[in-house]
Amino acid sequence: MKTAIWLYLFLFLAVFDLHAQYPILTPFAISLGAAPTFIGWMMGIYSLTHLPGNLIAGTQIDKHGSRRYIVFSLLGAGIILLIQAQIHTPWQLLALRSISGFVLAFLSPACLALLAQLSRDPVTQGKYMSGHGVVHTLASVVSPAAGALIVGSMGFSATFASLGYLLILTGVIAFFSMPKGLIEPQHEKVTEPAKPSHLTESKKVFLPVSWRYFALPLVIACAQGILFFELPLRGGGHSSIMSTGLLFSIISIGALFTLSMLFLNRYSPKLRVTAGVLLMSLCFFALAAIPQLPLPTVLFVLGMSKGITFPAMATLFIRLSGGNKLGRIFSLQSIATSIGSFIGPIAAGQIRVGVSPYFIGFVLLMVGILLLPYFTSRREGSLSASDTKSVLG
Repeated sequence: MKTAIWLYLFLFLAVFDLHAQYPILTPFAISLGAAPTFIGWMMGIYSLTHLPGNLIAGTQIDKHGSRRYIVFSLLGAGIILLIQAQIHTPWQLLALRSISGFVLAFLSPACLALLAQLSRDPVTQGKYMSGHGVVHTLASVVSPAAGALIVGSMGFSATFASLGYLLILTGVIAFFSMPKGLIEPQHEKVTEPAKPSHLTESKKVFLPVSWRYFALPLVIACAQGILFFELPLRGGGHSSIMSTGLLFSIISIGALFTLSMLFLNRYSPKLRVTAGVLLMSLCFFALAAIPQLPLPTVLFVLGMSKGITFPAMATLFIRLSGGNKLGRIFSLQSIATSIGSFIGPIAAGQIRVGVSPYFIGFVLLMVGILLLPYFTSRREGSLSASDTKSVLG
């Protein structure tokens, strides 16, 4: 539990630092002379360069553990932000964002794999995933508005520099506080001959997990990329940084609302994922077709859908993997997320004149829902039933 608390602290500081940039990057790029299409590529290249990092992270985390990669990501991202505070052209920003995407590709799979390895009990693993979501959301509630406030008082350069120093400090603390040999006992548990039958079956069938399961994080990330691109550009790009930061915070507050409903962990992860993505798709439809609805209300409900979906999706991948090779599983999930995050803002920048990008997000999410029952009906249903029985007694 002590390790989990330390990890939650590092996650909070890292997520706070990174999400504080969301309302800042687009105005900063515009101040450097970037056009909307270029901004879409700038946001997309960050996700594209996640891919080689995710591919490396998959095998290396399983081999060496999570500690060194968490420290590397935090220190590397902090140094990049210090350099970013000194740039003067859009192309320099594009180059730094591409490097940052590679460096931070190790952070998410390393953290998720470490949390999942802290316990072999499915219910406890679900609680750790929910805790990850709560910490992530708490940080993202305050960070966009905080980033906007810092920019308003200090300017872009000082803001990036302060965020960079915070990440470096977090990496140094992680280096000295996280135990080096945390994962060895977990490897011993994995190789024990006596295992529950549903875990043994999943190891035979779902290692590696079929690529088709990763269509869902791909379409979710694509829709999120569209949202993150569009919100700062509403009103022709003349909306204030503060108002944009508050809108991002509203999304996080909605996610925190559903994350606090711990009883949701009693239900099948497949059911929670389906319900969450359906709610998310309806929010994108409202953004595209019903502009009369108050924007903060729609974003709050969209945040609620995220609070349902993301912990459930992480739990679903743990079930499908049988608790084995989690570094590879979560790196594949990160790869799917990176591809979607790359496609989303670029597509939004190209088509936003002809059709609402929010409608494209709605269509993608509905396709993901339609694919999910087919992909999970034969095997995951039995795993979910076993998990539900173990939770409800």
